[in-house]
Amino acid sequence: MIPRRGHVHCGRLQNVPDSTRTIEDLAKALLTTHWGLEGMLERLPGENANYRVTTKDGHACVIKLSVDESVLVDLEEAAIKCLRGAGHPVPETICTNTDQSVVRTTIGDEPSSARLQSFLSGSRWRDERSTPKLLFNIGVMIARVHESFQTFEHADTHRTHQWDLATAHQHRSSIELFEDLSHRHAIELCFHLYAAYTQSLKDCPRGVLHGDPNDENILVANDAIIGLLDLGDCVAGALIQDIAVALSYAVQHDNITLNDASALVAGYDSIRPLQPSEEEVLFPLILARLATSACIAAKRRCDDPNHATWYSHVDSTLDAIHTLIQIAPIDAQQQLFSQCRADTEYHQSNVDLQKARSKTLGPSLSLSYDQPLHIVSGSGQYLFADDGMPYLDLVNNVCHVGHAHPHVVDAIARQAAVLNTNTRYLHENIITYAQRLTATLPDTLDTCFFVNSGSEANELALRLARAATGAHDVLVLDGAYHGNTTNCVAMSPYKFNGPGGTGASEWVHVVPVPDGYRGEIRGAPDEIGDAYALELARVIGEACARGRSIAGFFAEPILSCGGQIPLPPGYLARTFEHVRKAGGVCIADEVQVGFGRVGDAFWGFELHDVVPDIVVMGKPMGNGHPMGAVVTTRAIAEAFDNGMEFFSTFGGNPVSCACGLAVLDVIENESLQAQARTLGAYFLKELEALQSNHPIIGDVRGVGLFLGIELVRNHETLEPAASEASRIVNALRQRGVLLSTDGPLHNVIKIKPPMVLHKDDIDMTIRLLSDALSQ
Repeated sequence: MIPRRGHVHCGRLQNVPDSTRTIEDLAKALLTTHWGLEGMLERLPGENANYRVTTKDGHACVIKLSVDESVLVDLEEAAIKCLRGAGHPVPETICTNTDQSVVRTTIGDEPSSARLQSFLSGSRWRDERSTPKLLFNIGVMIARVHESFQTFEHADTHRTHQWDLATAHQHRSSIELFEDLSHRHAIELCFHLYAAYTQSLKDCPRGVLHGDPNDENILVANDAIIGLLDLGDCVAGALIQDIAVALSYAVQHDNITLNDASALVAGYDSIRPLQPSEEEVLFPLILARLATSACIAAKRRCDDPNHATWYSHVDSTLDAIHTLIQIAPIDAQQQLFSQCRADTEYHQSNVDLQKARSKTLGPSLSLSYDQPLHIVSGSGQYLFADDGMPYLDLVNNVCHVGHAHPHVVDAIARQAAVLNTNTRYLHENIITYAQRLTATLPDTLDTCFFVNSGSEANELALRLARAATGAHDVLVLDGAYHGNTTNCVAMSPYKFNGPGGTGASEWVHVVPVPDGYRGEIRGAPDEIGDAYALELARVIGEACARGRSIAGFFAEPILSCGGQIPLPPGYLARTFEHVRKAGGVCIADEVQVGFGRVGDAFWGFELHDVVPDIVVMGKPMGNGHPMGAVVTTRAIAEAFDNGMEFFSTFGGNPVSCACGLAVLDVIENESLQAQARTLGAYFLKELEALQSNHPIIGDVRGVGLFLGIELVRNHETLEPAASEASRIVNALRQRGVLLSTDGPLHNVIKIKPPMVLHKDDIDMTIRLLSDALSQ
């Protein structure tokens, strides 16, 4: 048999009716018609219909029928030619009688193609013992393939497919197909690590990949590589993906640990040293490949229980997943590189940290979760613990545009390297920032004061209100929290009515929270606003009857610590009227919900078609950099100017203003307000679906990416399910999702993530919440 090179032949077999022939019949007919061959056919493993052909004279070859439209035979043939020319042991194409390399045909009504290749002898890697030498040689082989592909160019490499590790997230929805809870959680964790770490996959060296160097595509003999098969998944991508694929099969072999598998890494590294970015993503990519295999198998089994390949590797895949997820990511990285890197001490005991903390910090400081976390870094919507475990952060509305956003970090670093001083000197940054900030507000709110936190800002807002009105007292909503200074605690029922609190001061008047679910007046949001506004008017009247005077009304447009409660329509408009009639000013506390978080508006008060007299800002302003601000009218600012200088040592410094400007840039350039609107609506809809299936959920509420889930044990009595809420929060912490509880009864699970959240993050959270609620 003499191999021939040639071109594509397009045609259809006319003498074999599609309705009656099997694929094997088609293969035999194609062999006879186009290659003049007859012989016995034996089905080979693989995605497509591949048959070993043994001719009457004892020669062996392989006919490949590609029935998947995603298989690009021209690309595969070009890749084979490239590698064969470089001396790699890949099959040789056998051309037809008319010197063609590919025959186009159909199976049923589906387009198909047929090719004939030489048969390579040797044992499949999966059938041989994975010795250190063999693993090392596999790593070397993969590196040599990457070298040979350096000059290979083909337009079709710039594609993706279901096995492409760069798009492994496409399979996450198939997690729901697994009935076994332990399998679901294990595969969920694989994709979670992948999503958290592979944000930096784009920074890894790239090139053309084999795409699927699995243990059926590598042929071996005496620890040497004697054959490399199936380039049908060839694709351009991060080179580290090929190593991850090979390792995902290595760890399925008997008694092969990550330390053992590190021989493969060492082999590759001996040819092309791996970069730190590749070291970081390798373990998550291994898990992603295993999870992808499991999910594709589950989908095939669901769609077609008789599918020829759904069961390939399925048991060993799941076993490997359950074994590997027990290893901390940072330990896994150390083990994978143990043969080519020096050992490194990665993390210390959290117990030691807690002991040191208890000796040096005040005892009133708390830690989150039953098992406290040692967080060492953050990126986007993720926090990373000292053991490398990523956590999806659904509670940190301080890092508004994502942890360590590069644009914000760069702005801080560049300005800090030049100048940082105070507001007693002229500087462009504070003026530019004030202009950008006031441009987001109604025209009357045109004067800024800059401080360092929301607490400082609320403290200043109180002084402004008192100076502008000559009055002393304030109105606050029940359950509200406005900060940690003495006056702010005095204005926060969440604190003064909670543990250690001493009740309301005589100058603080608490009005009922307009909560249609649990409040004094219950009903639909559009039915209760006016009634609750009258309750505020009643409190004003009672205060005035006792000789008190109202300086201002502090209101969060959505109560945060009070239980994630949106104010009902019409409430702020009516209450602002009552306050102003009493001579007070209206203060919108936007520390928690401002800067586009509510989605439909940049500021929470805008949802209510009102204009406050003072707006208080904090948390998200600096994305973690300490910033706060008060924006008010020129008249109120002038009333405050009584001869006493207002000065905040760090408020409005050039570095802080550069940071604030960068945050505004990101919100605008990345369309984060629109994203909050879209994802918030989706999140709320999915939570409402959970509510319909889990009676413990009493209420779901919120706007944009500021949501709450109230848990109750009884829908009639509304008995709070505080302990259950805590257990659910701790259960999700174990699964890599950070939530927290809040509200006066501590039975509300709050959700207020960085604004860079993805839909996949929401879907994962919903799946995990559903499992936790079911348990």
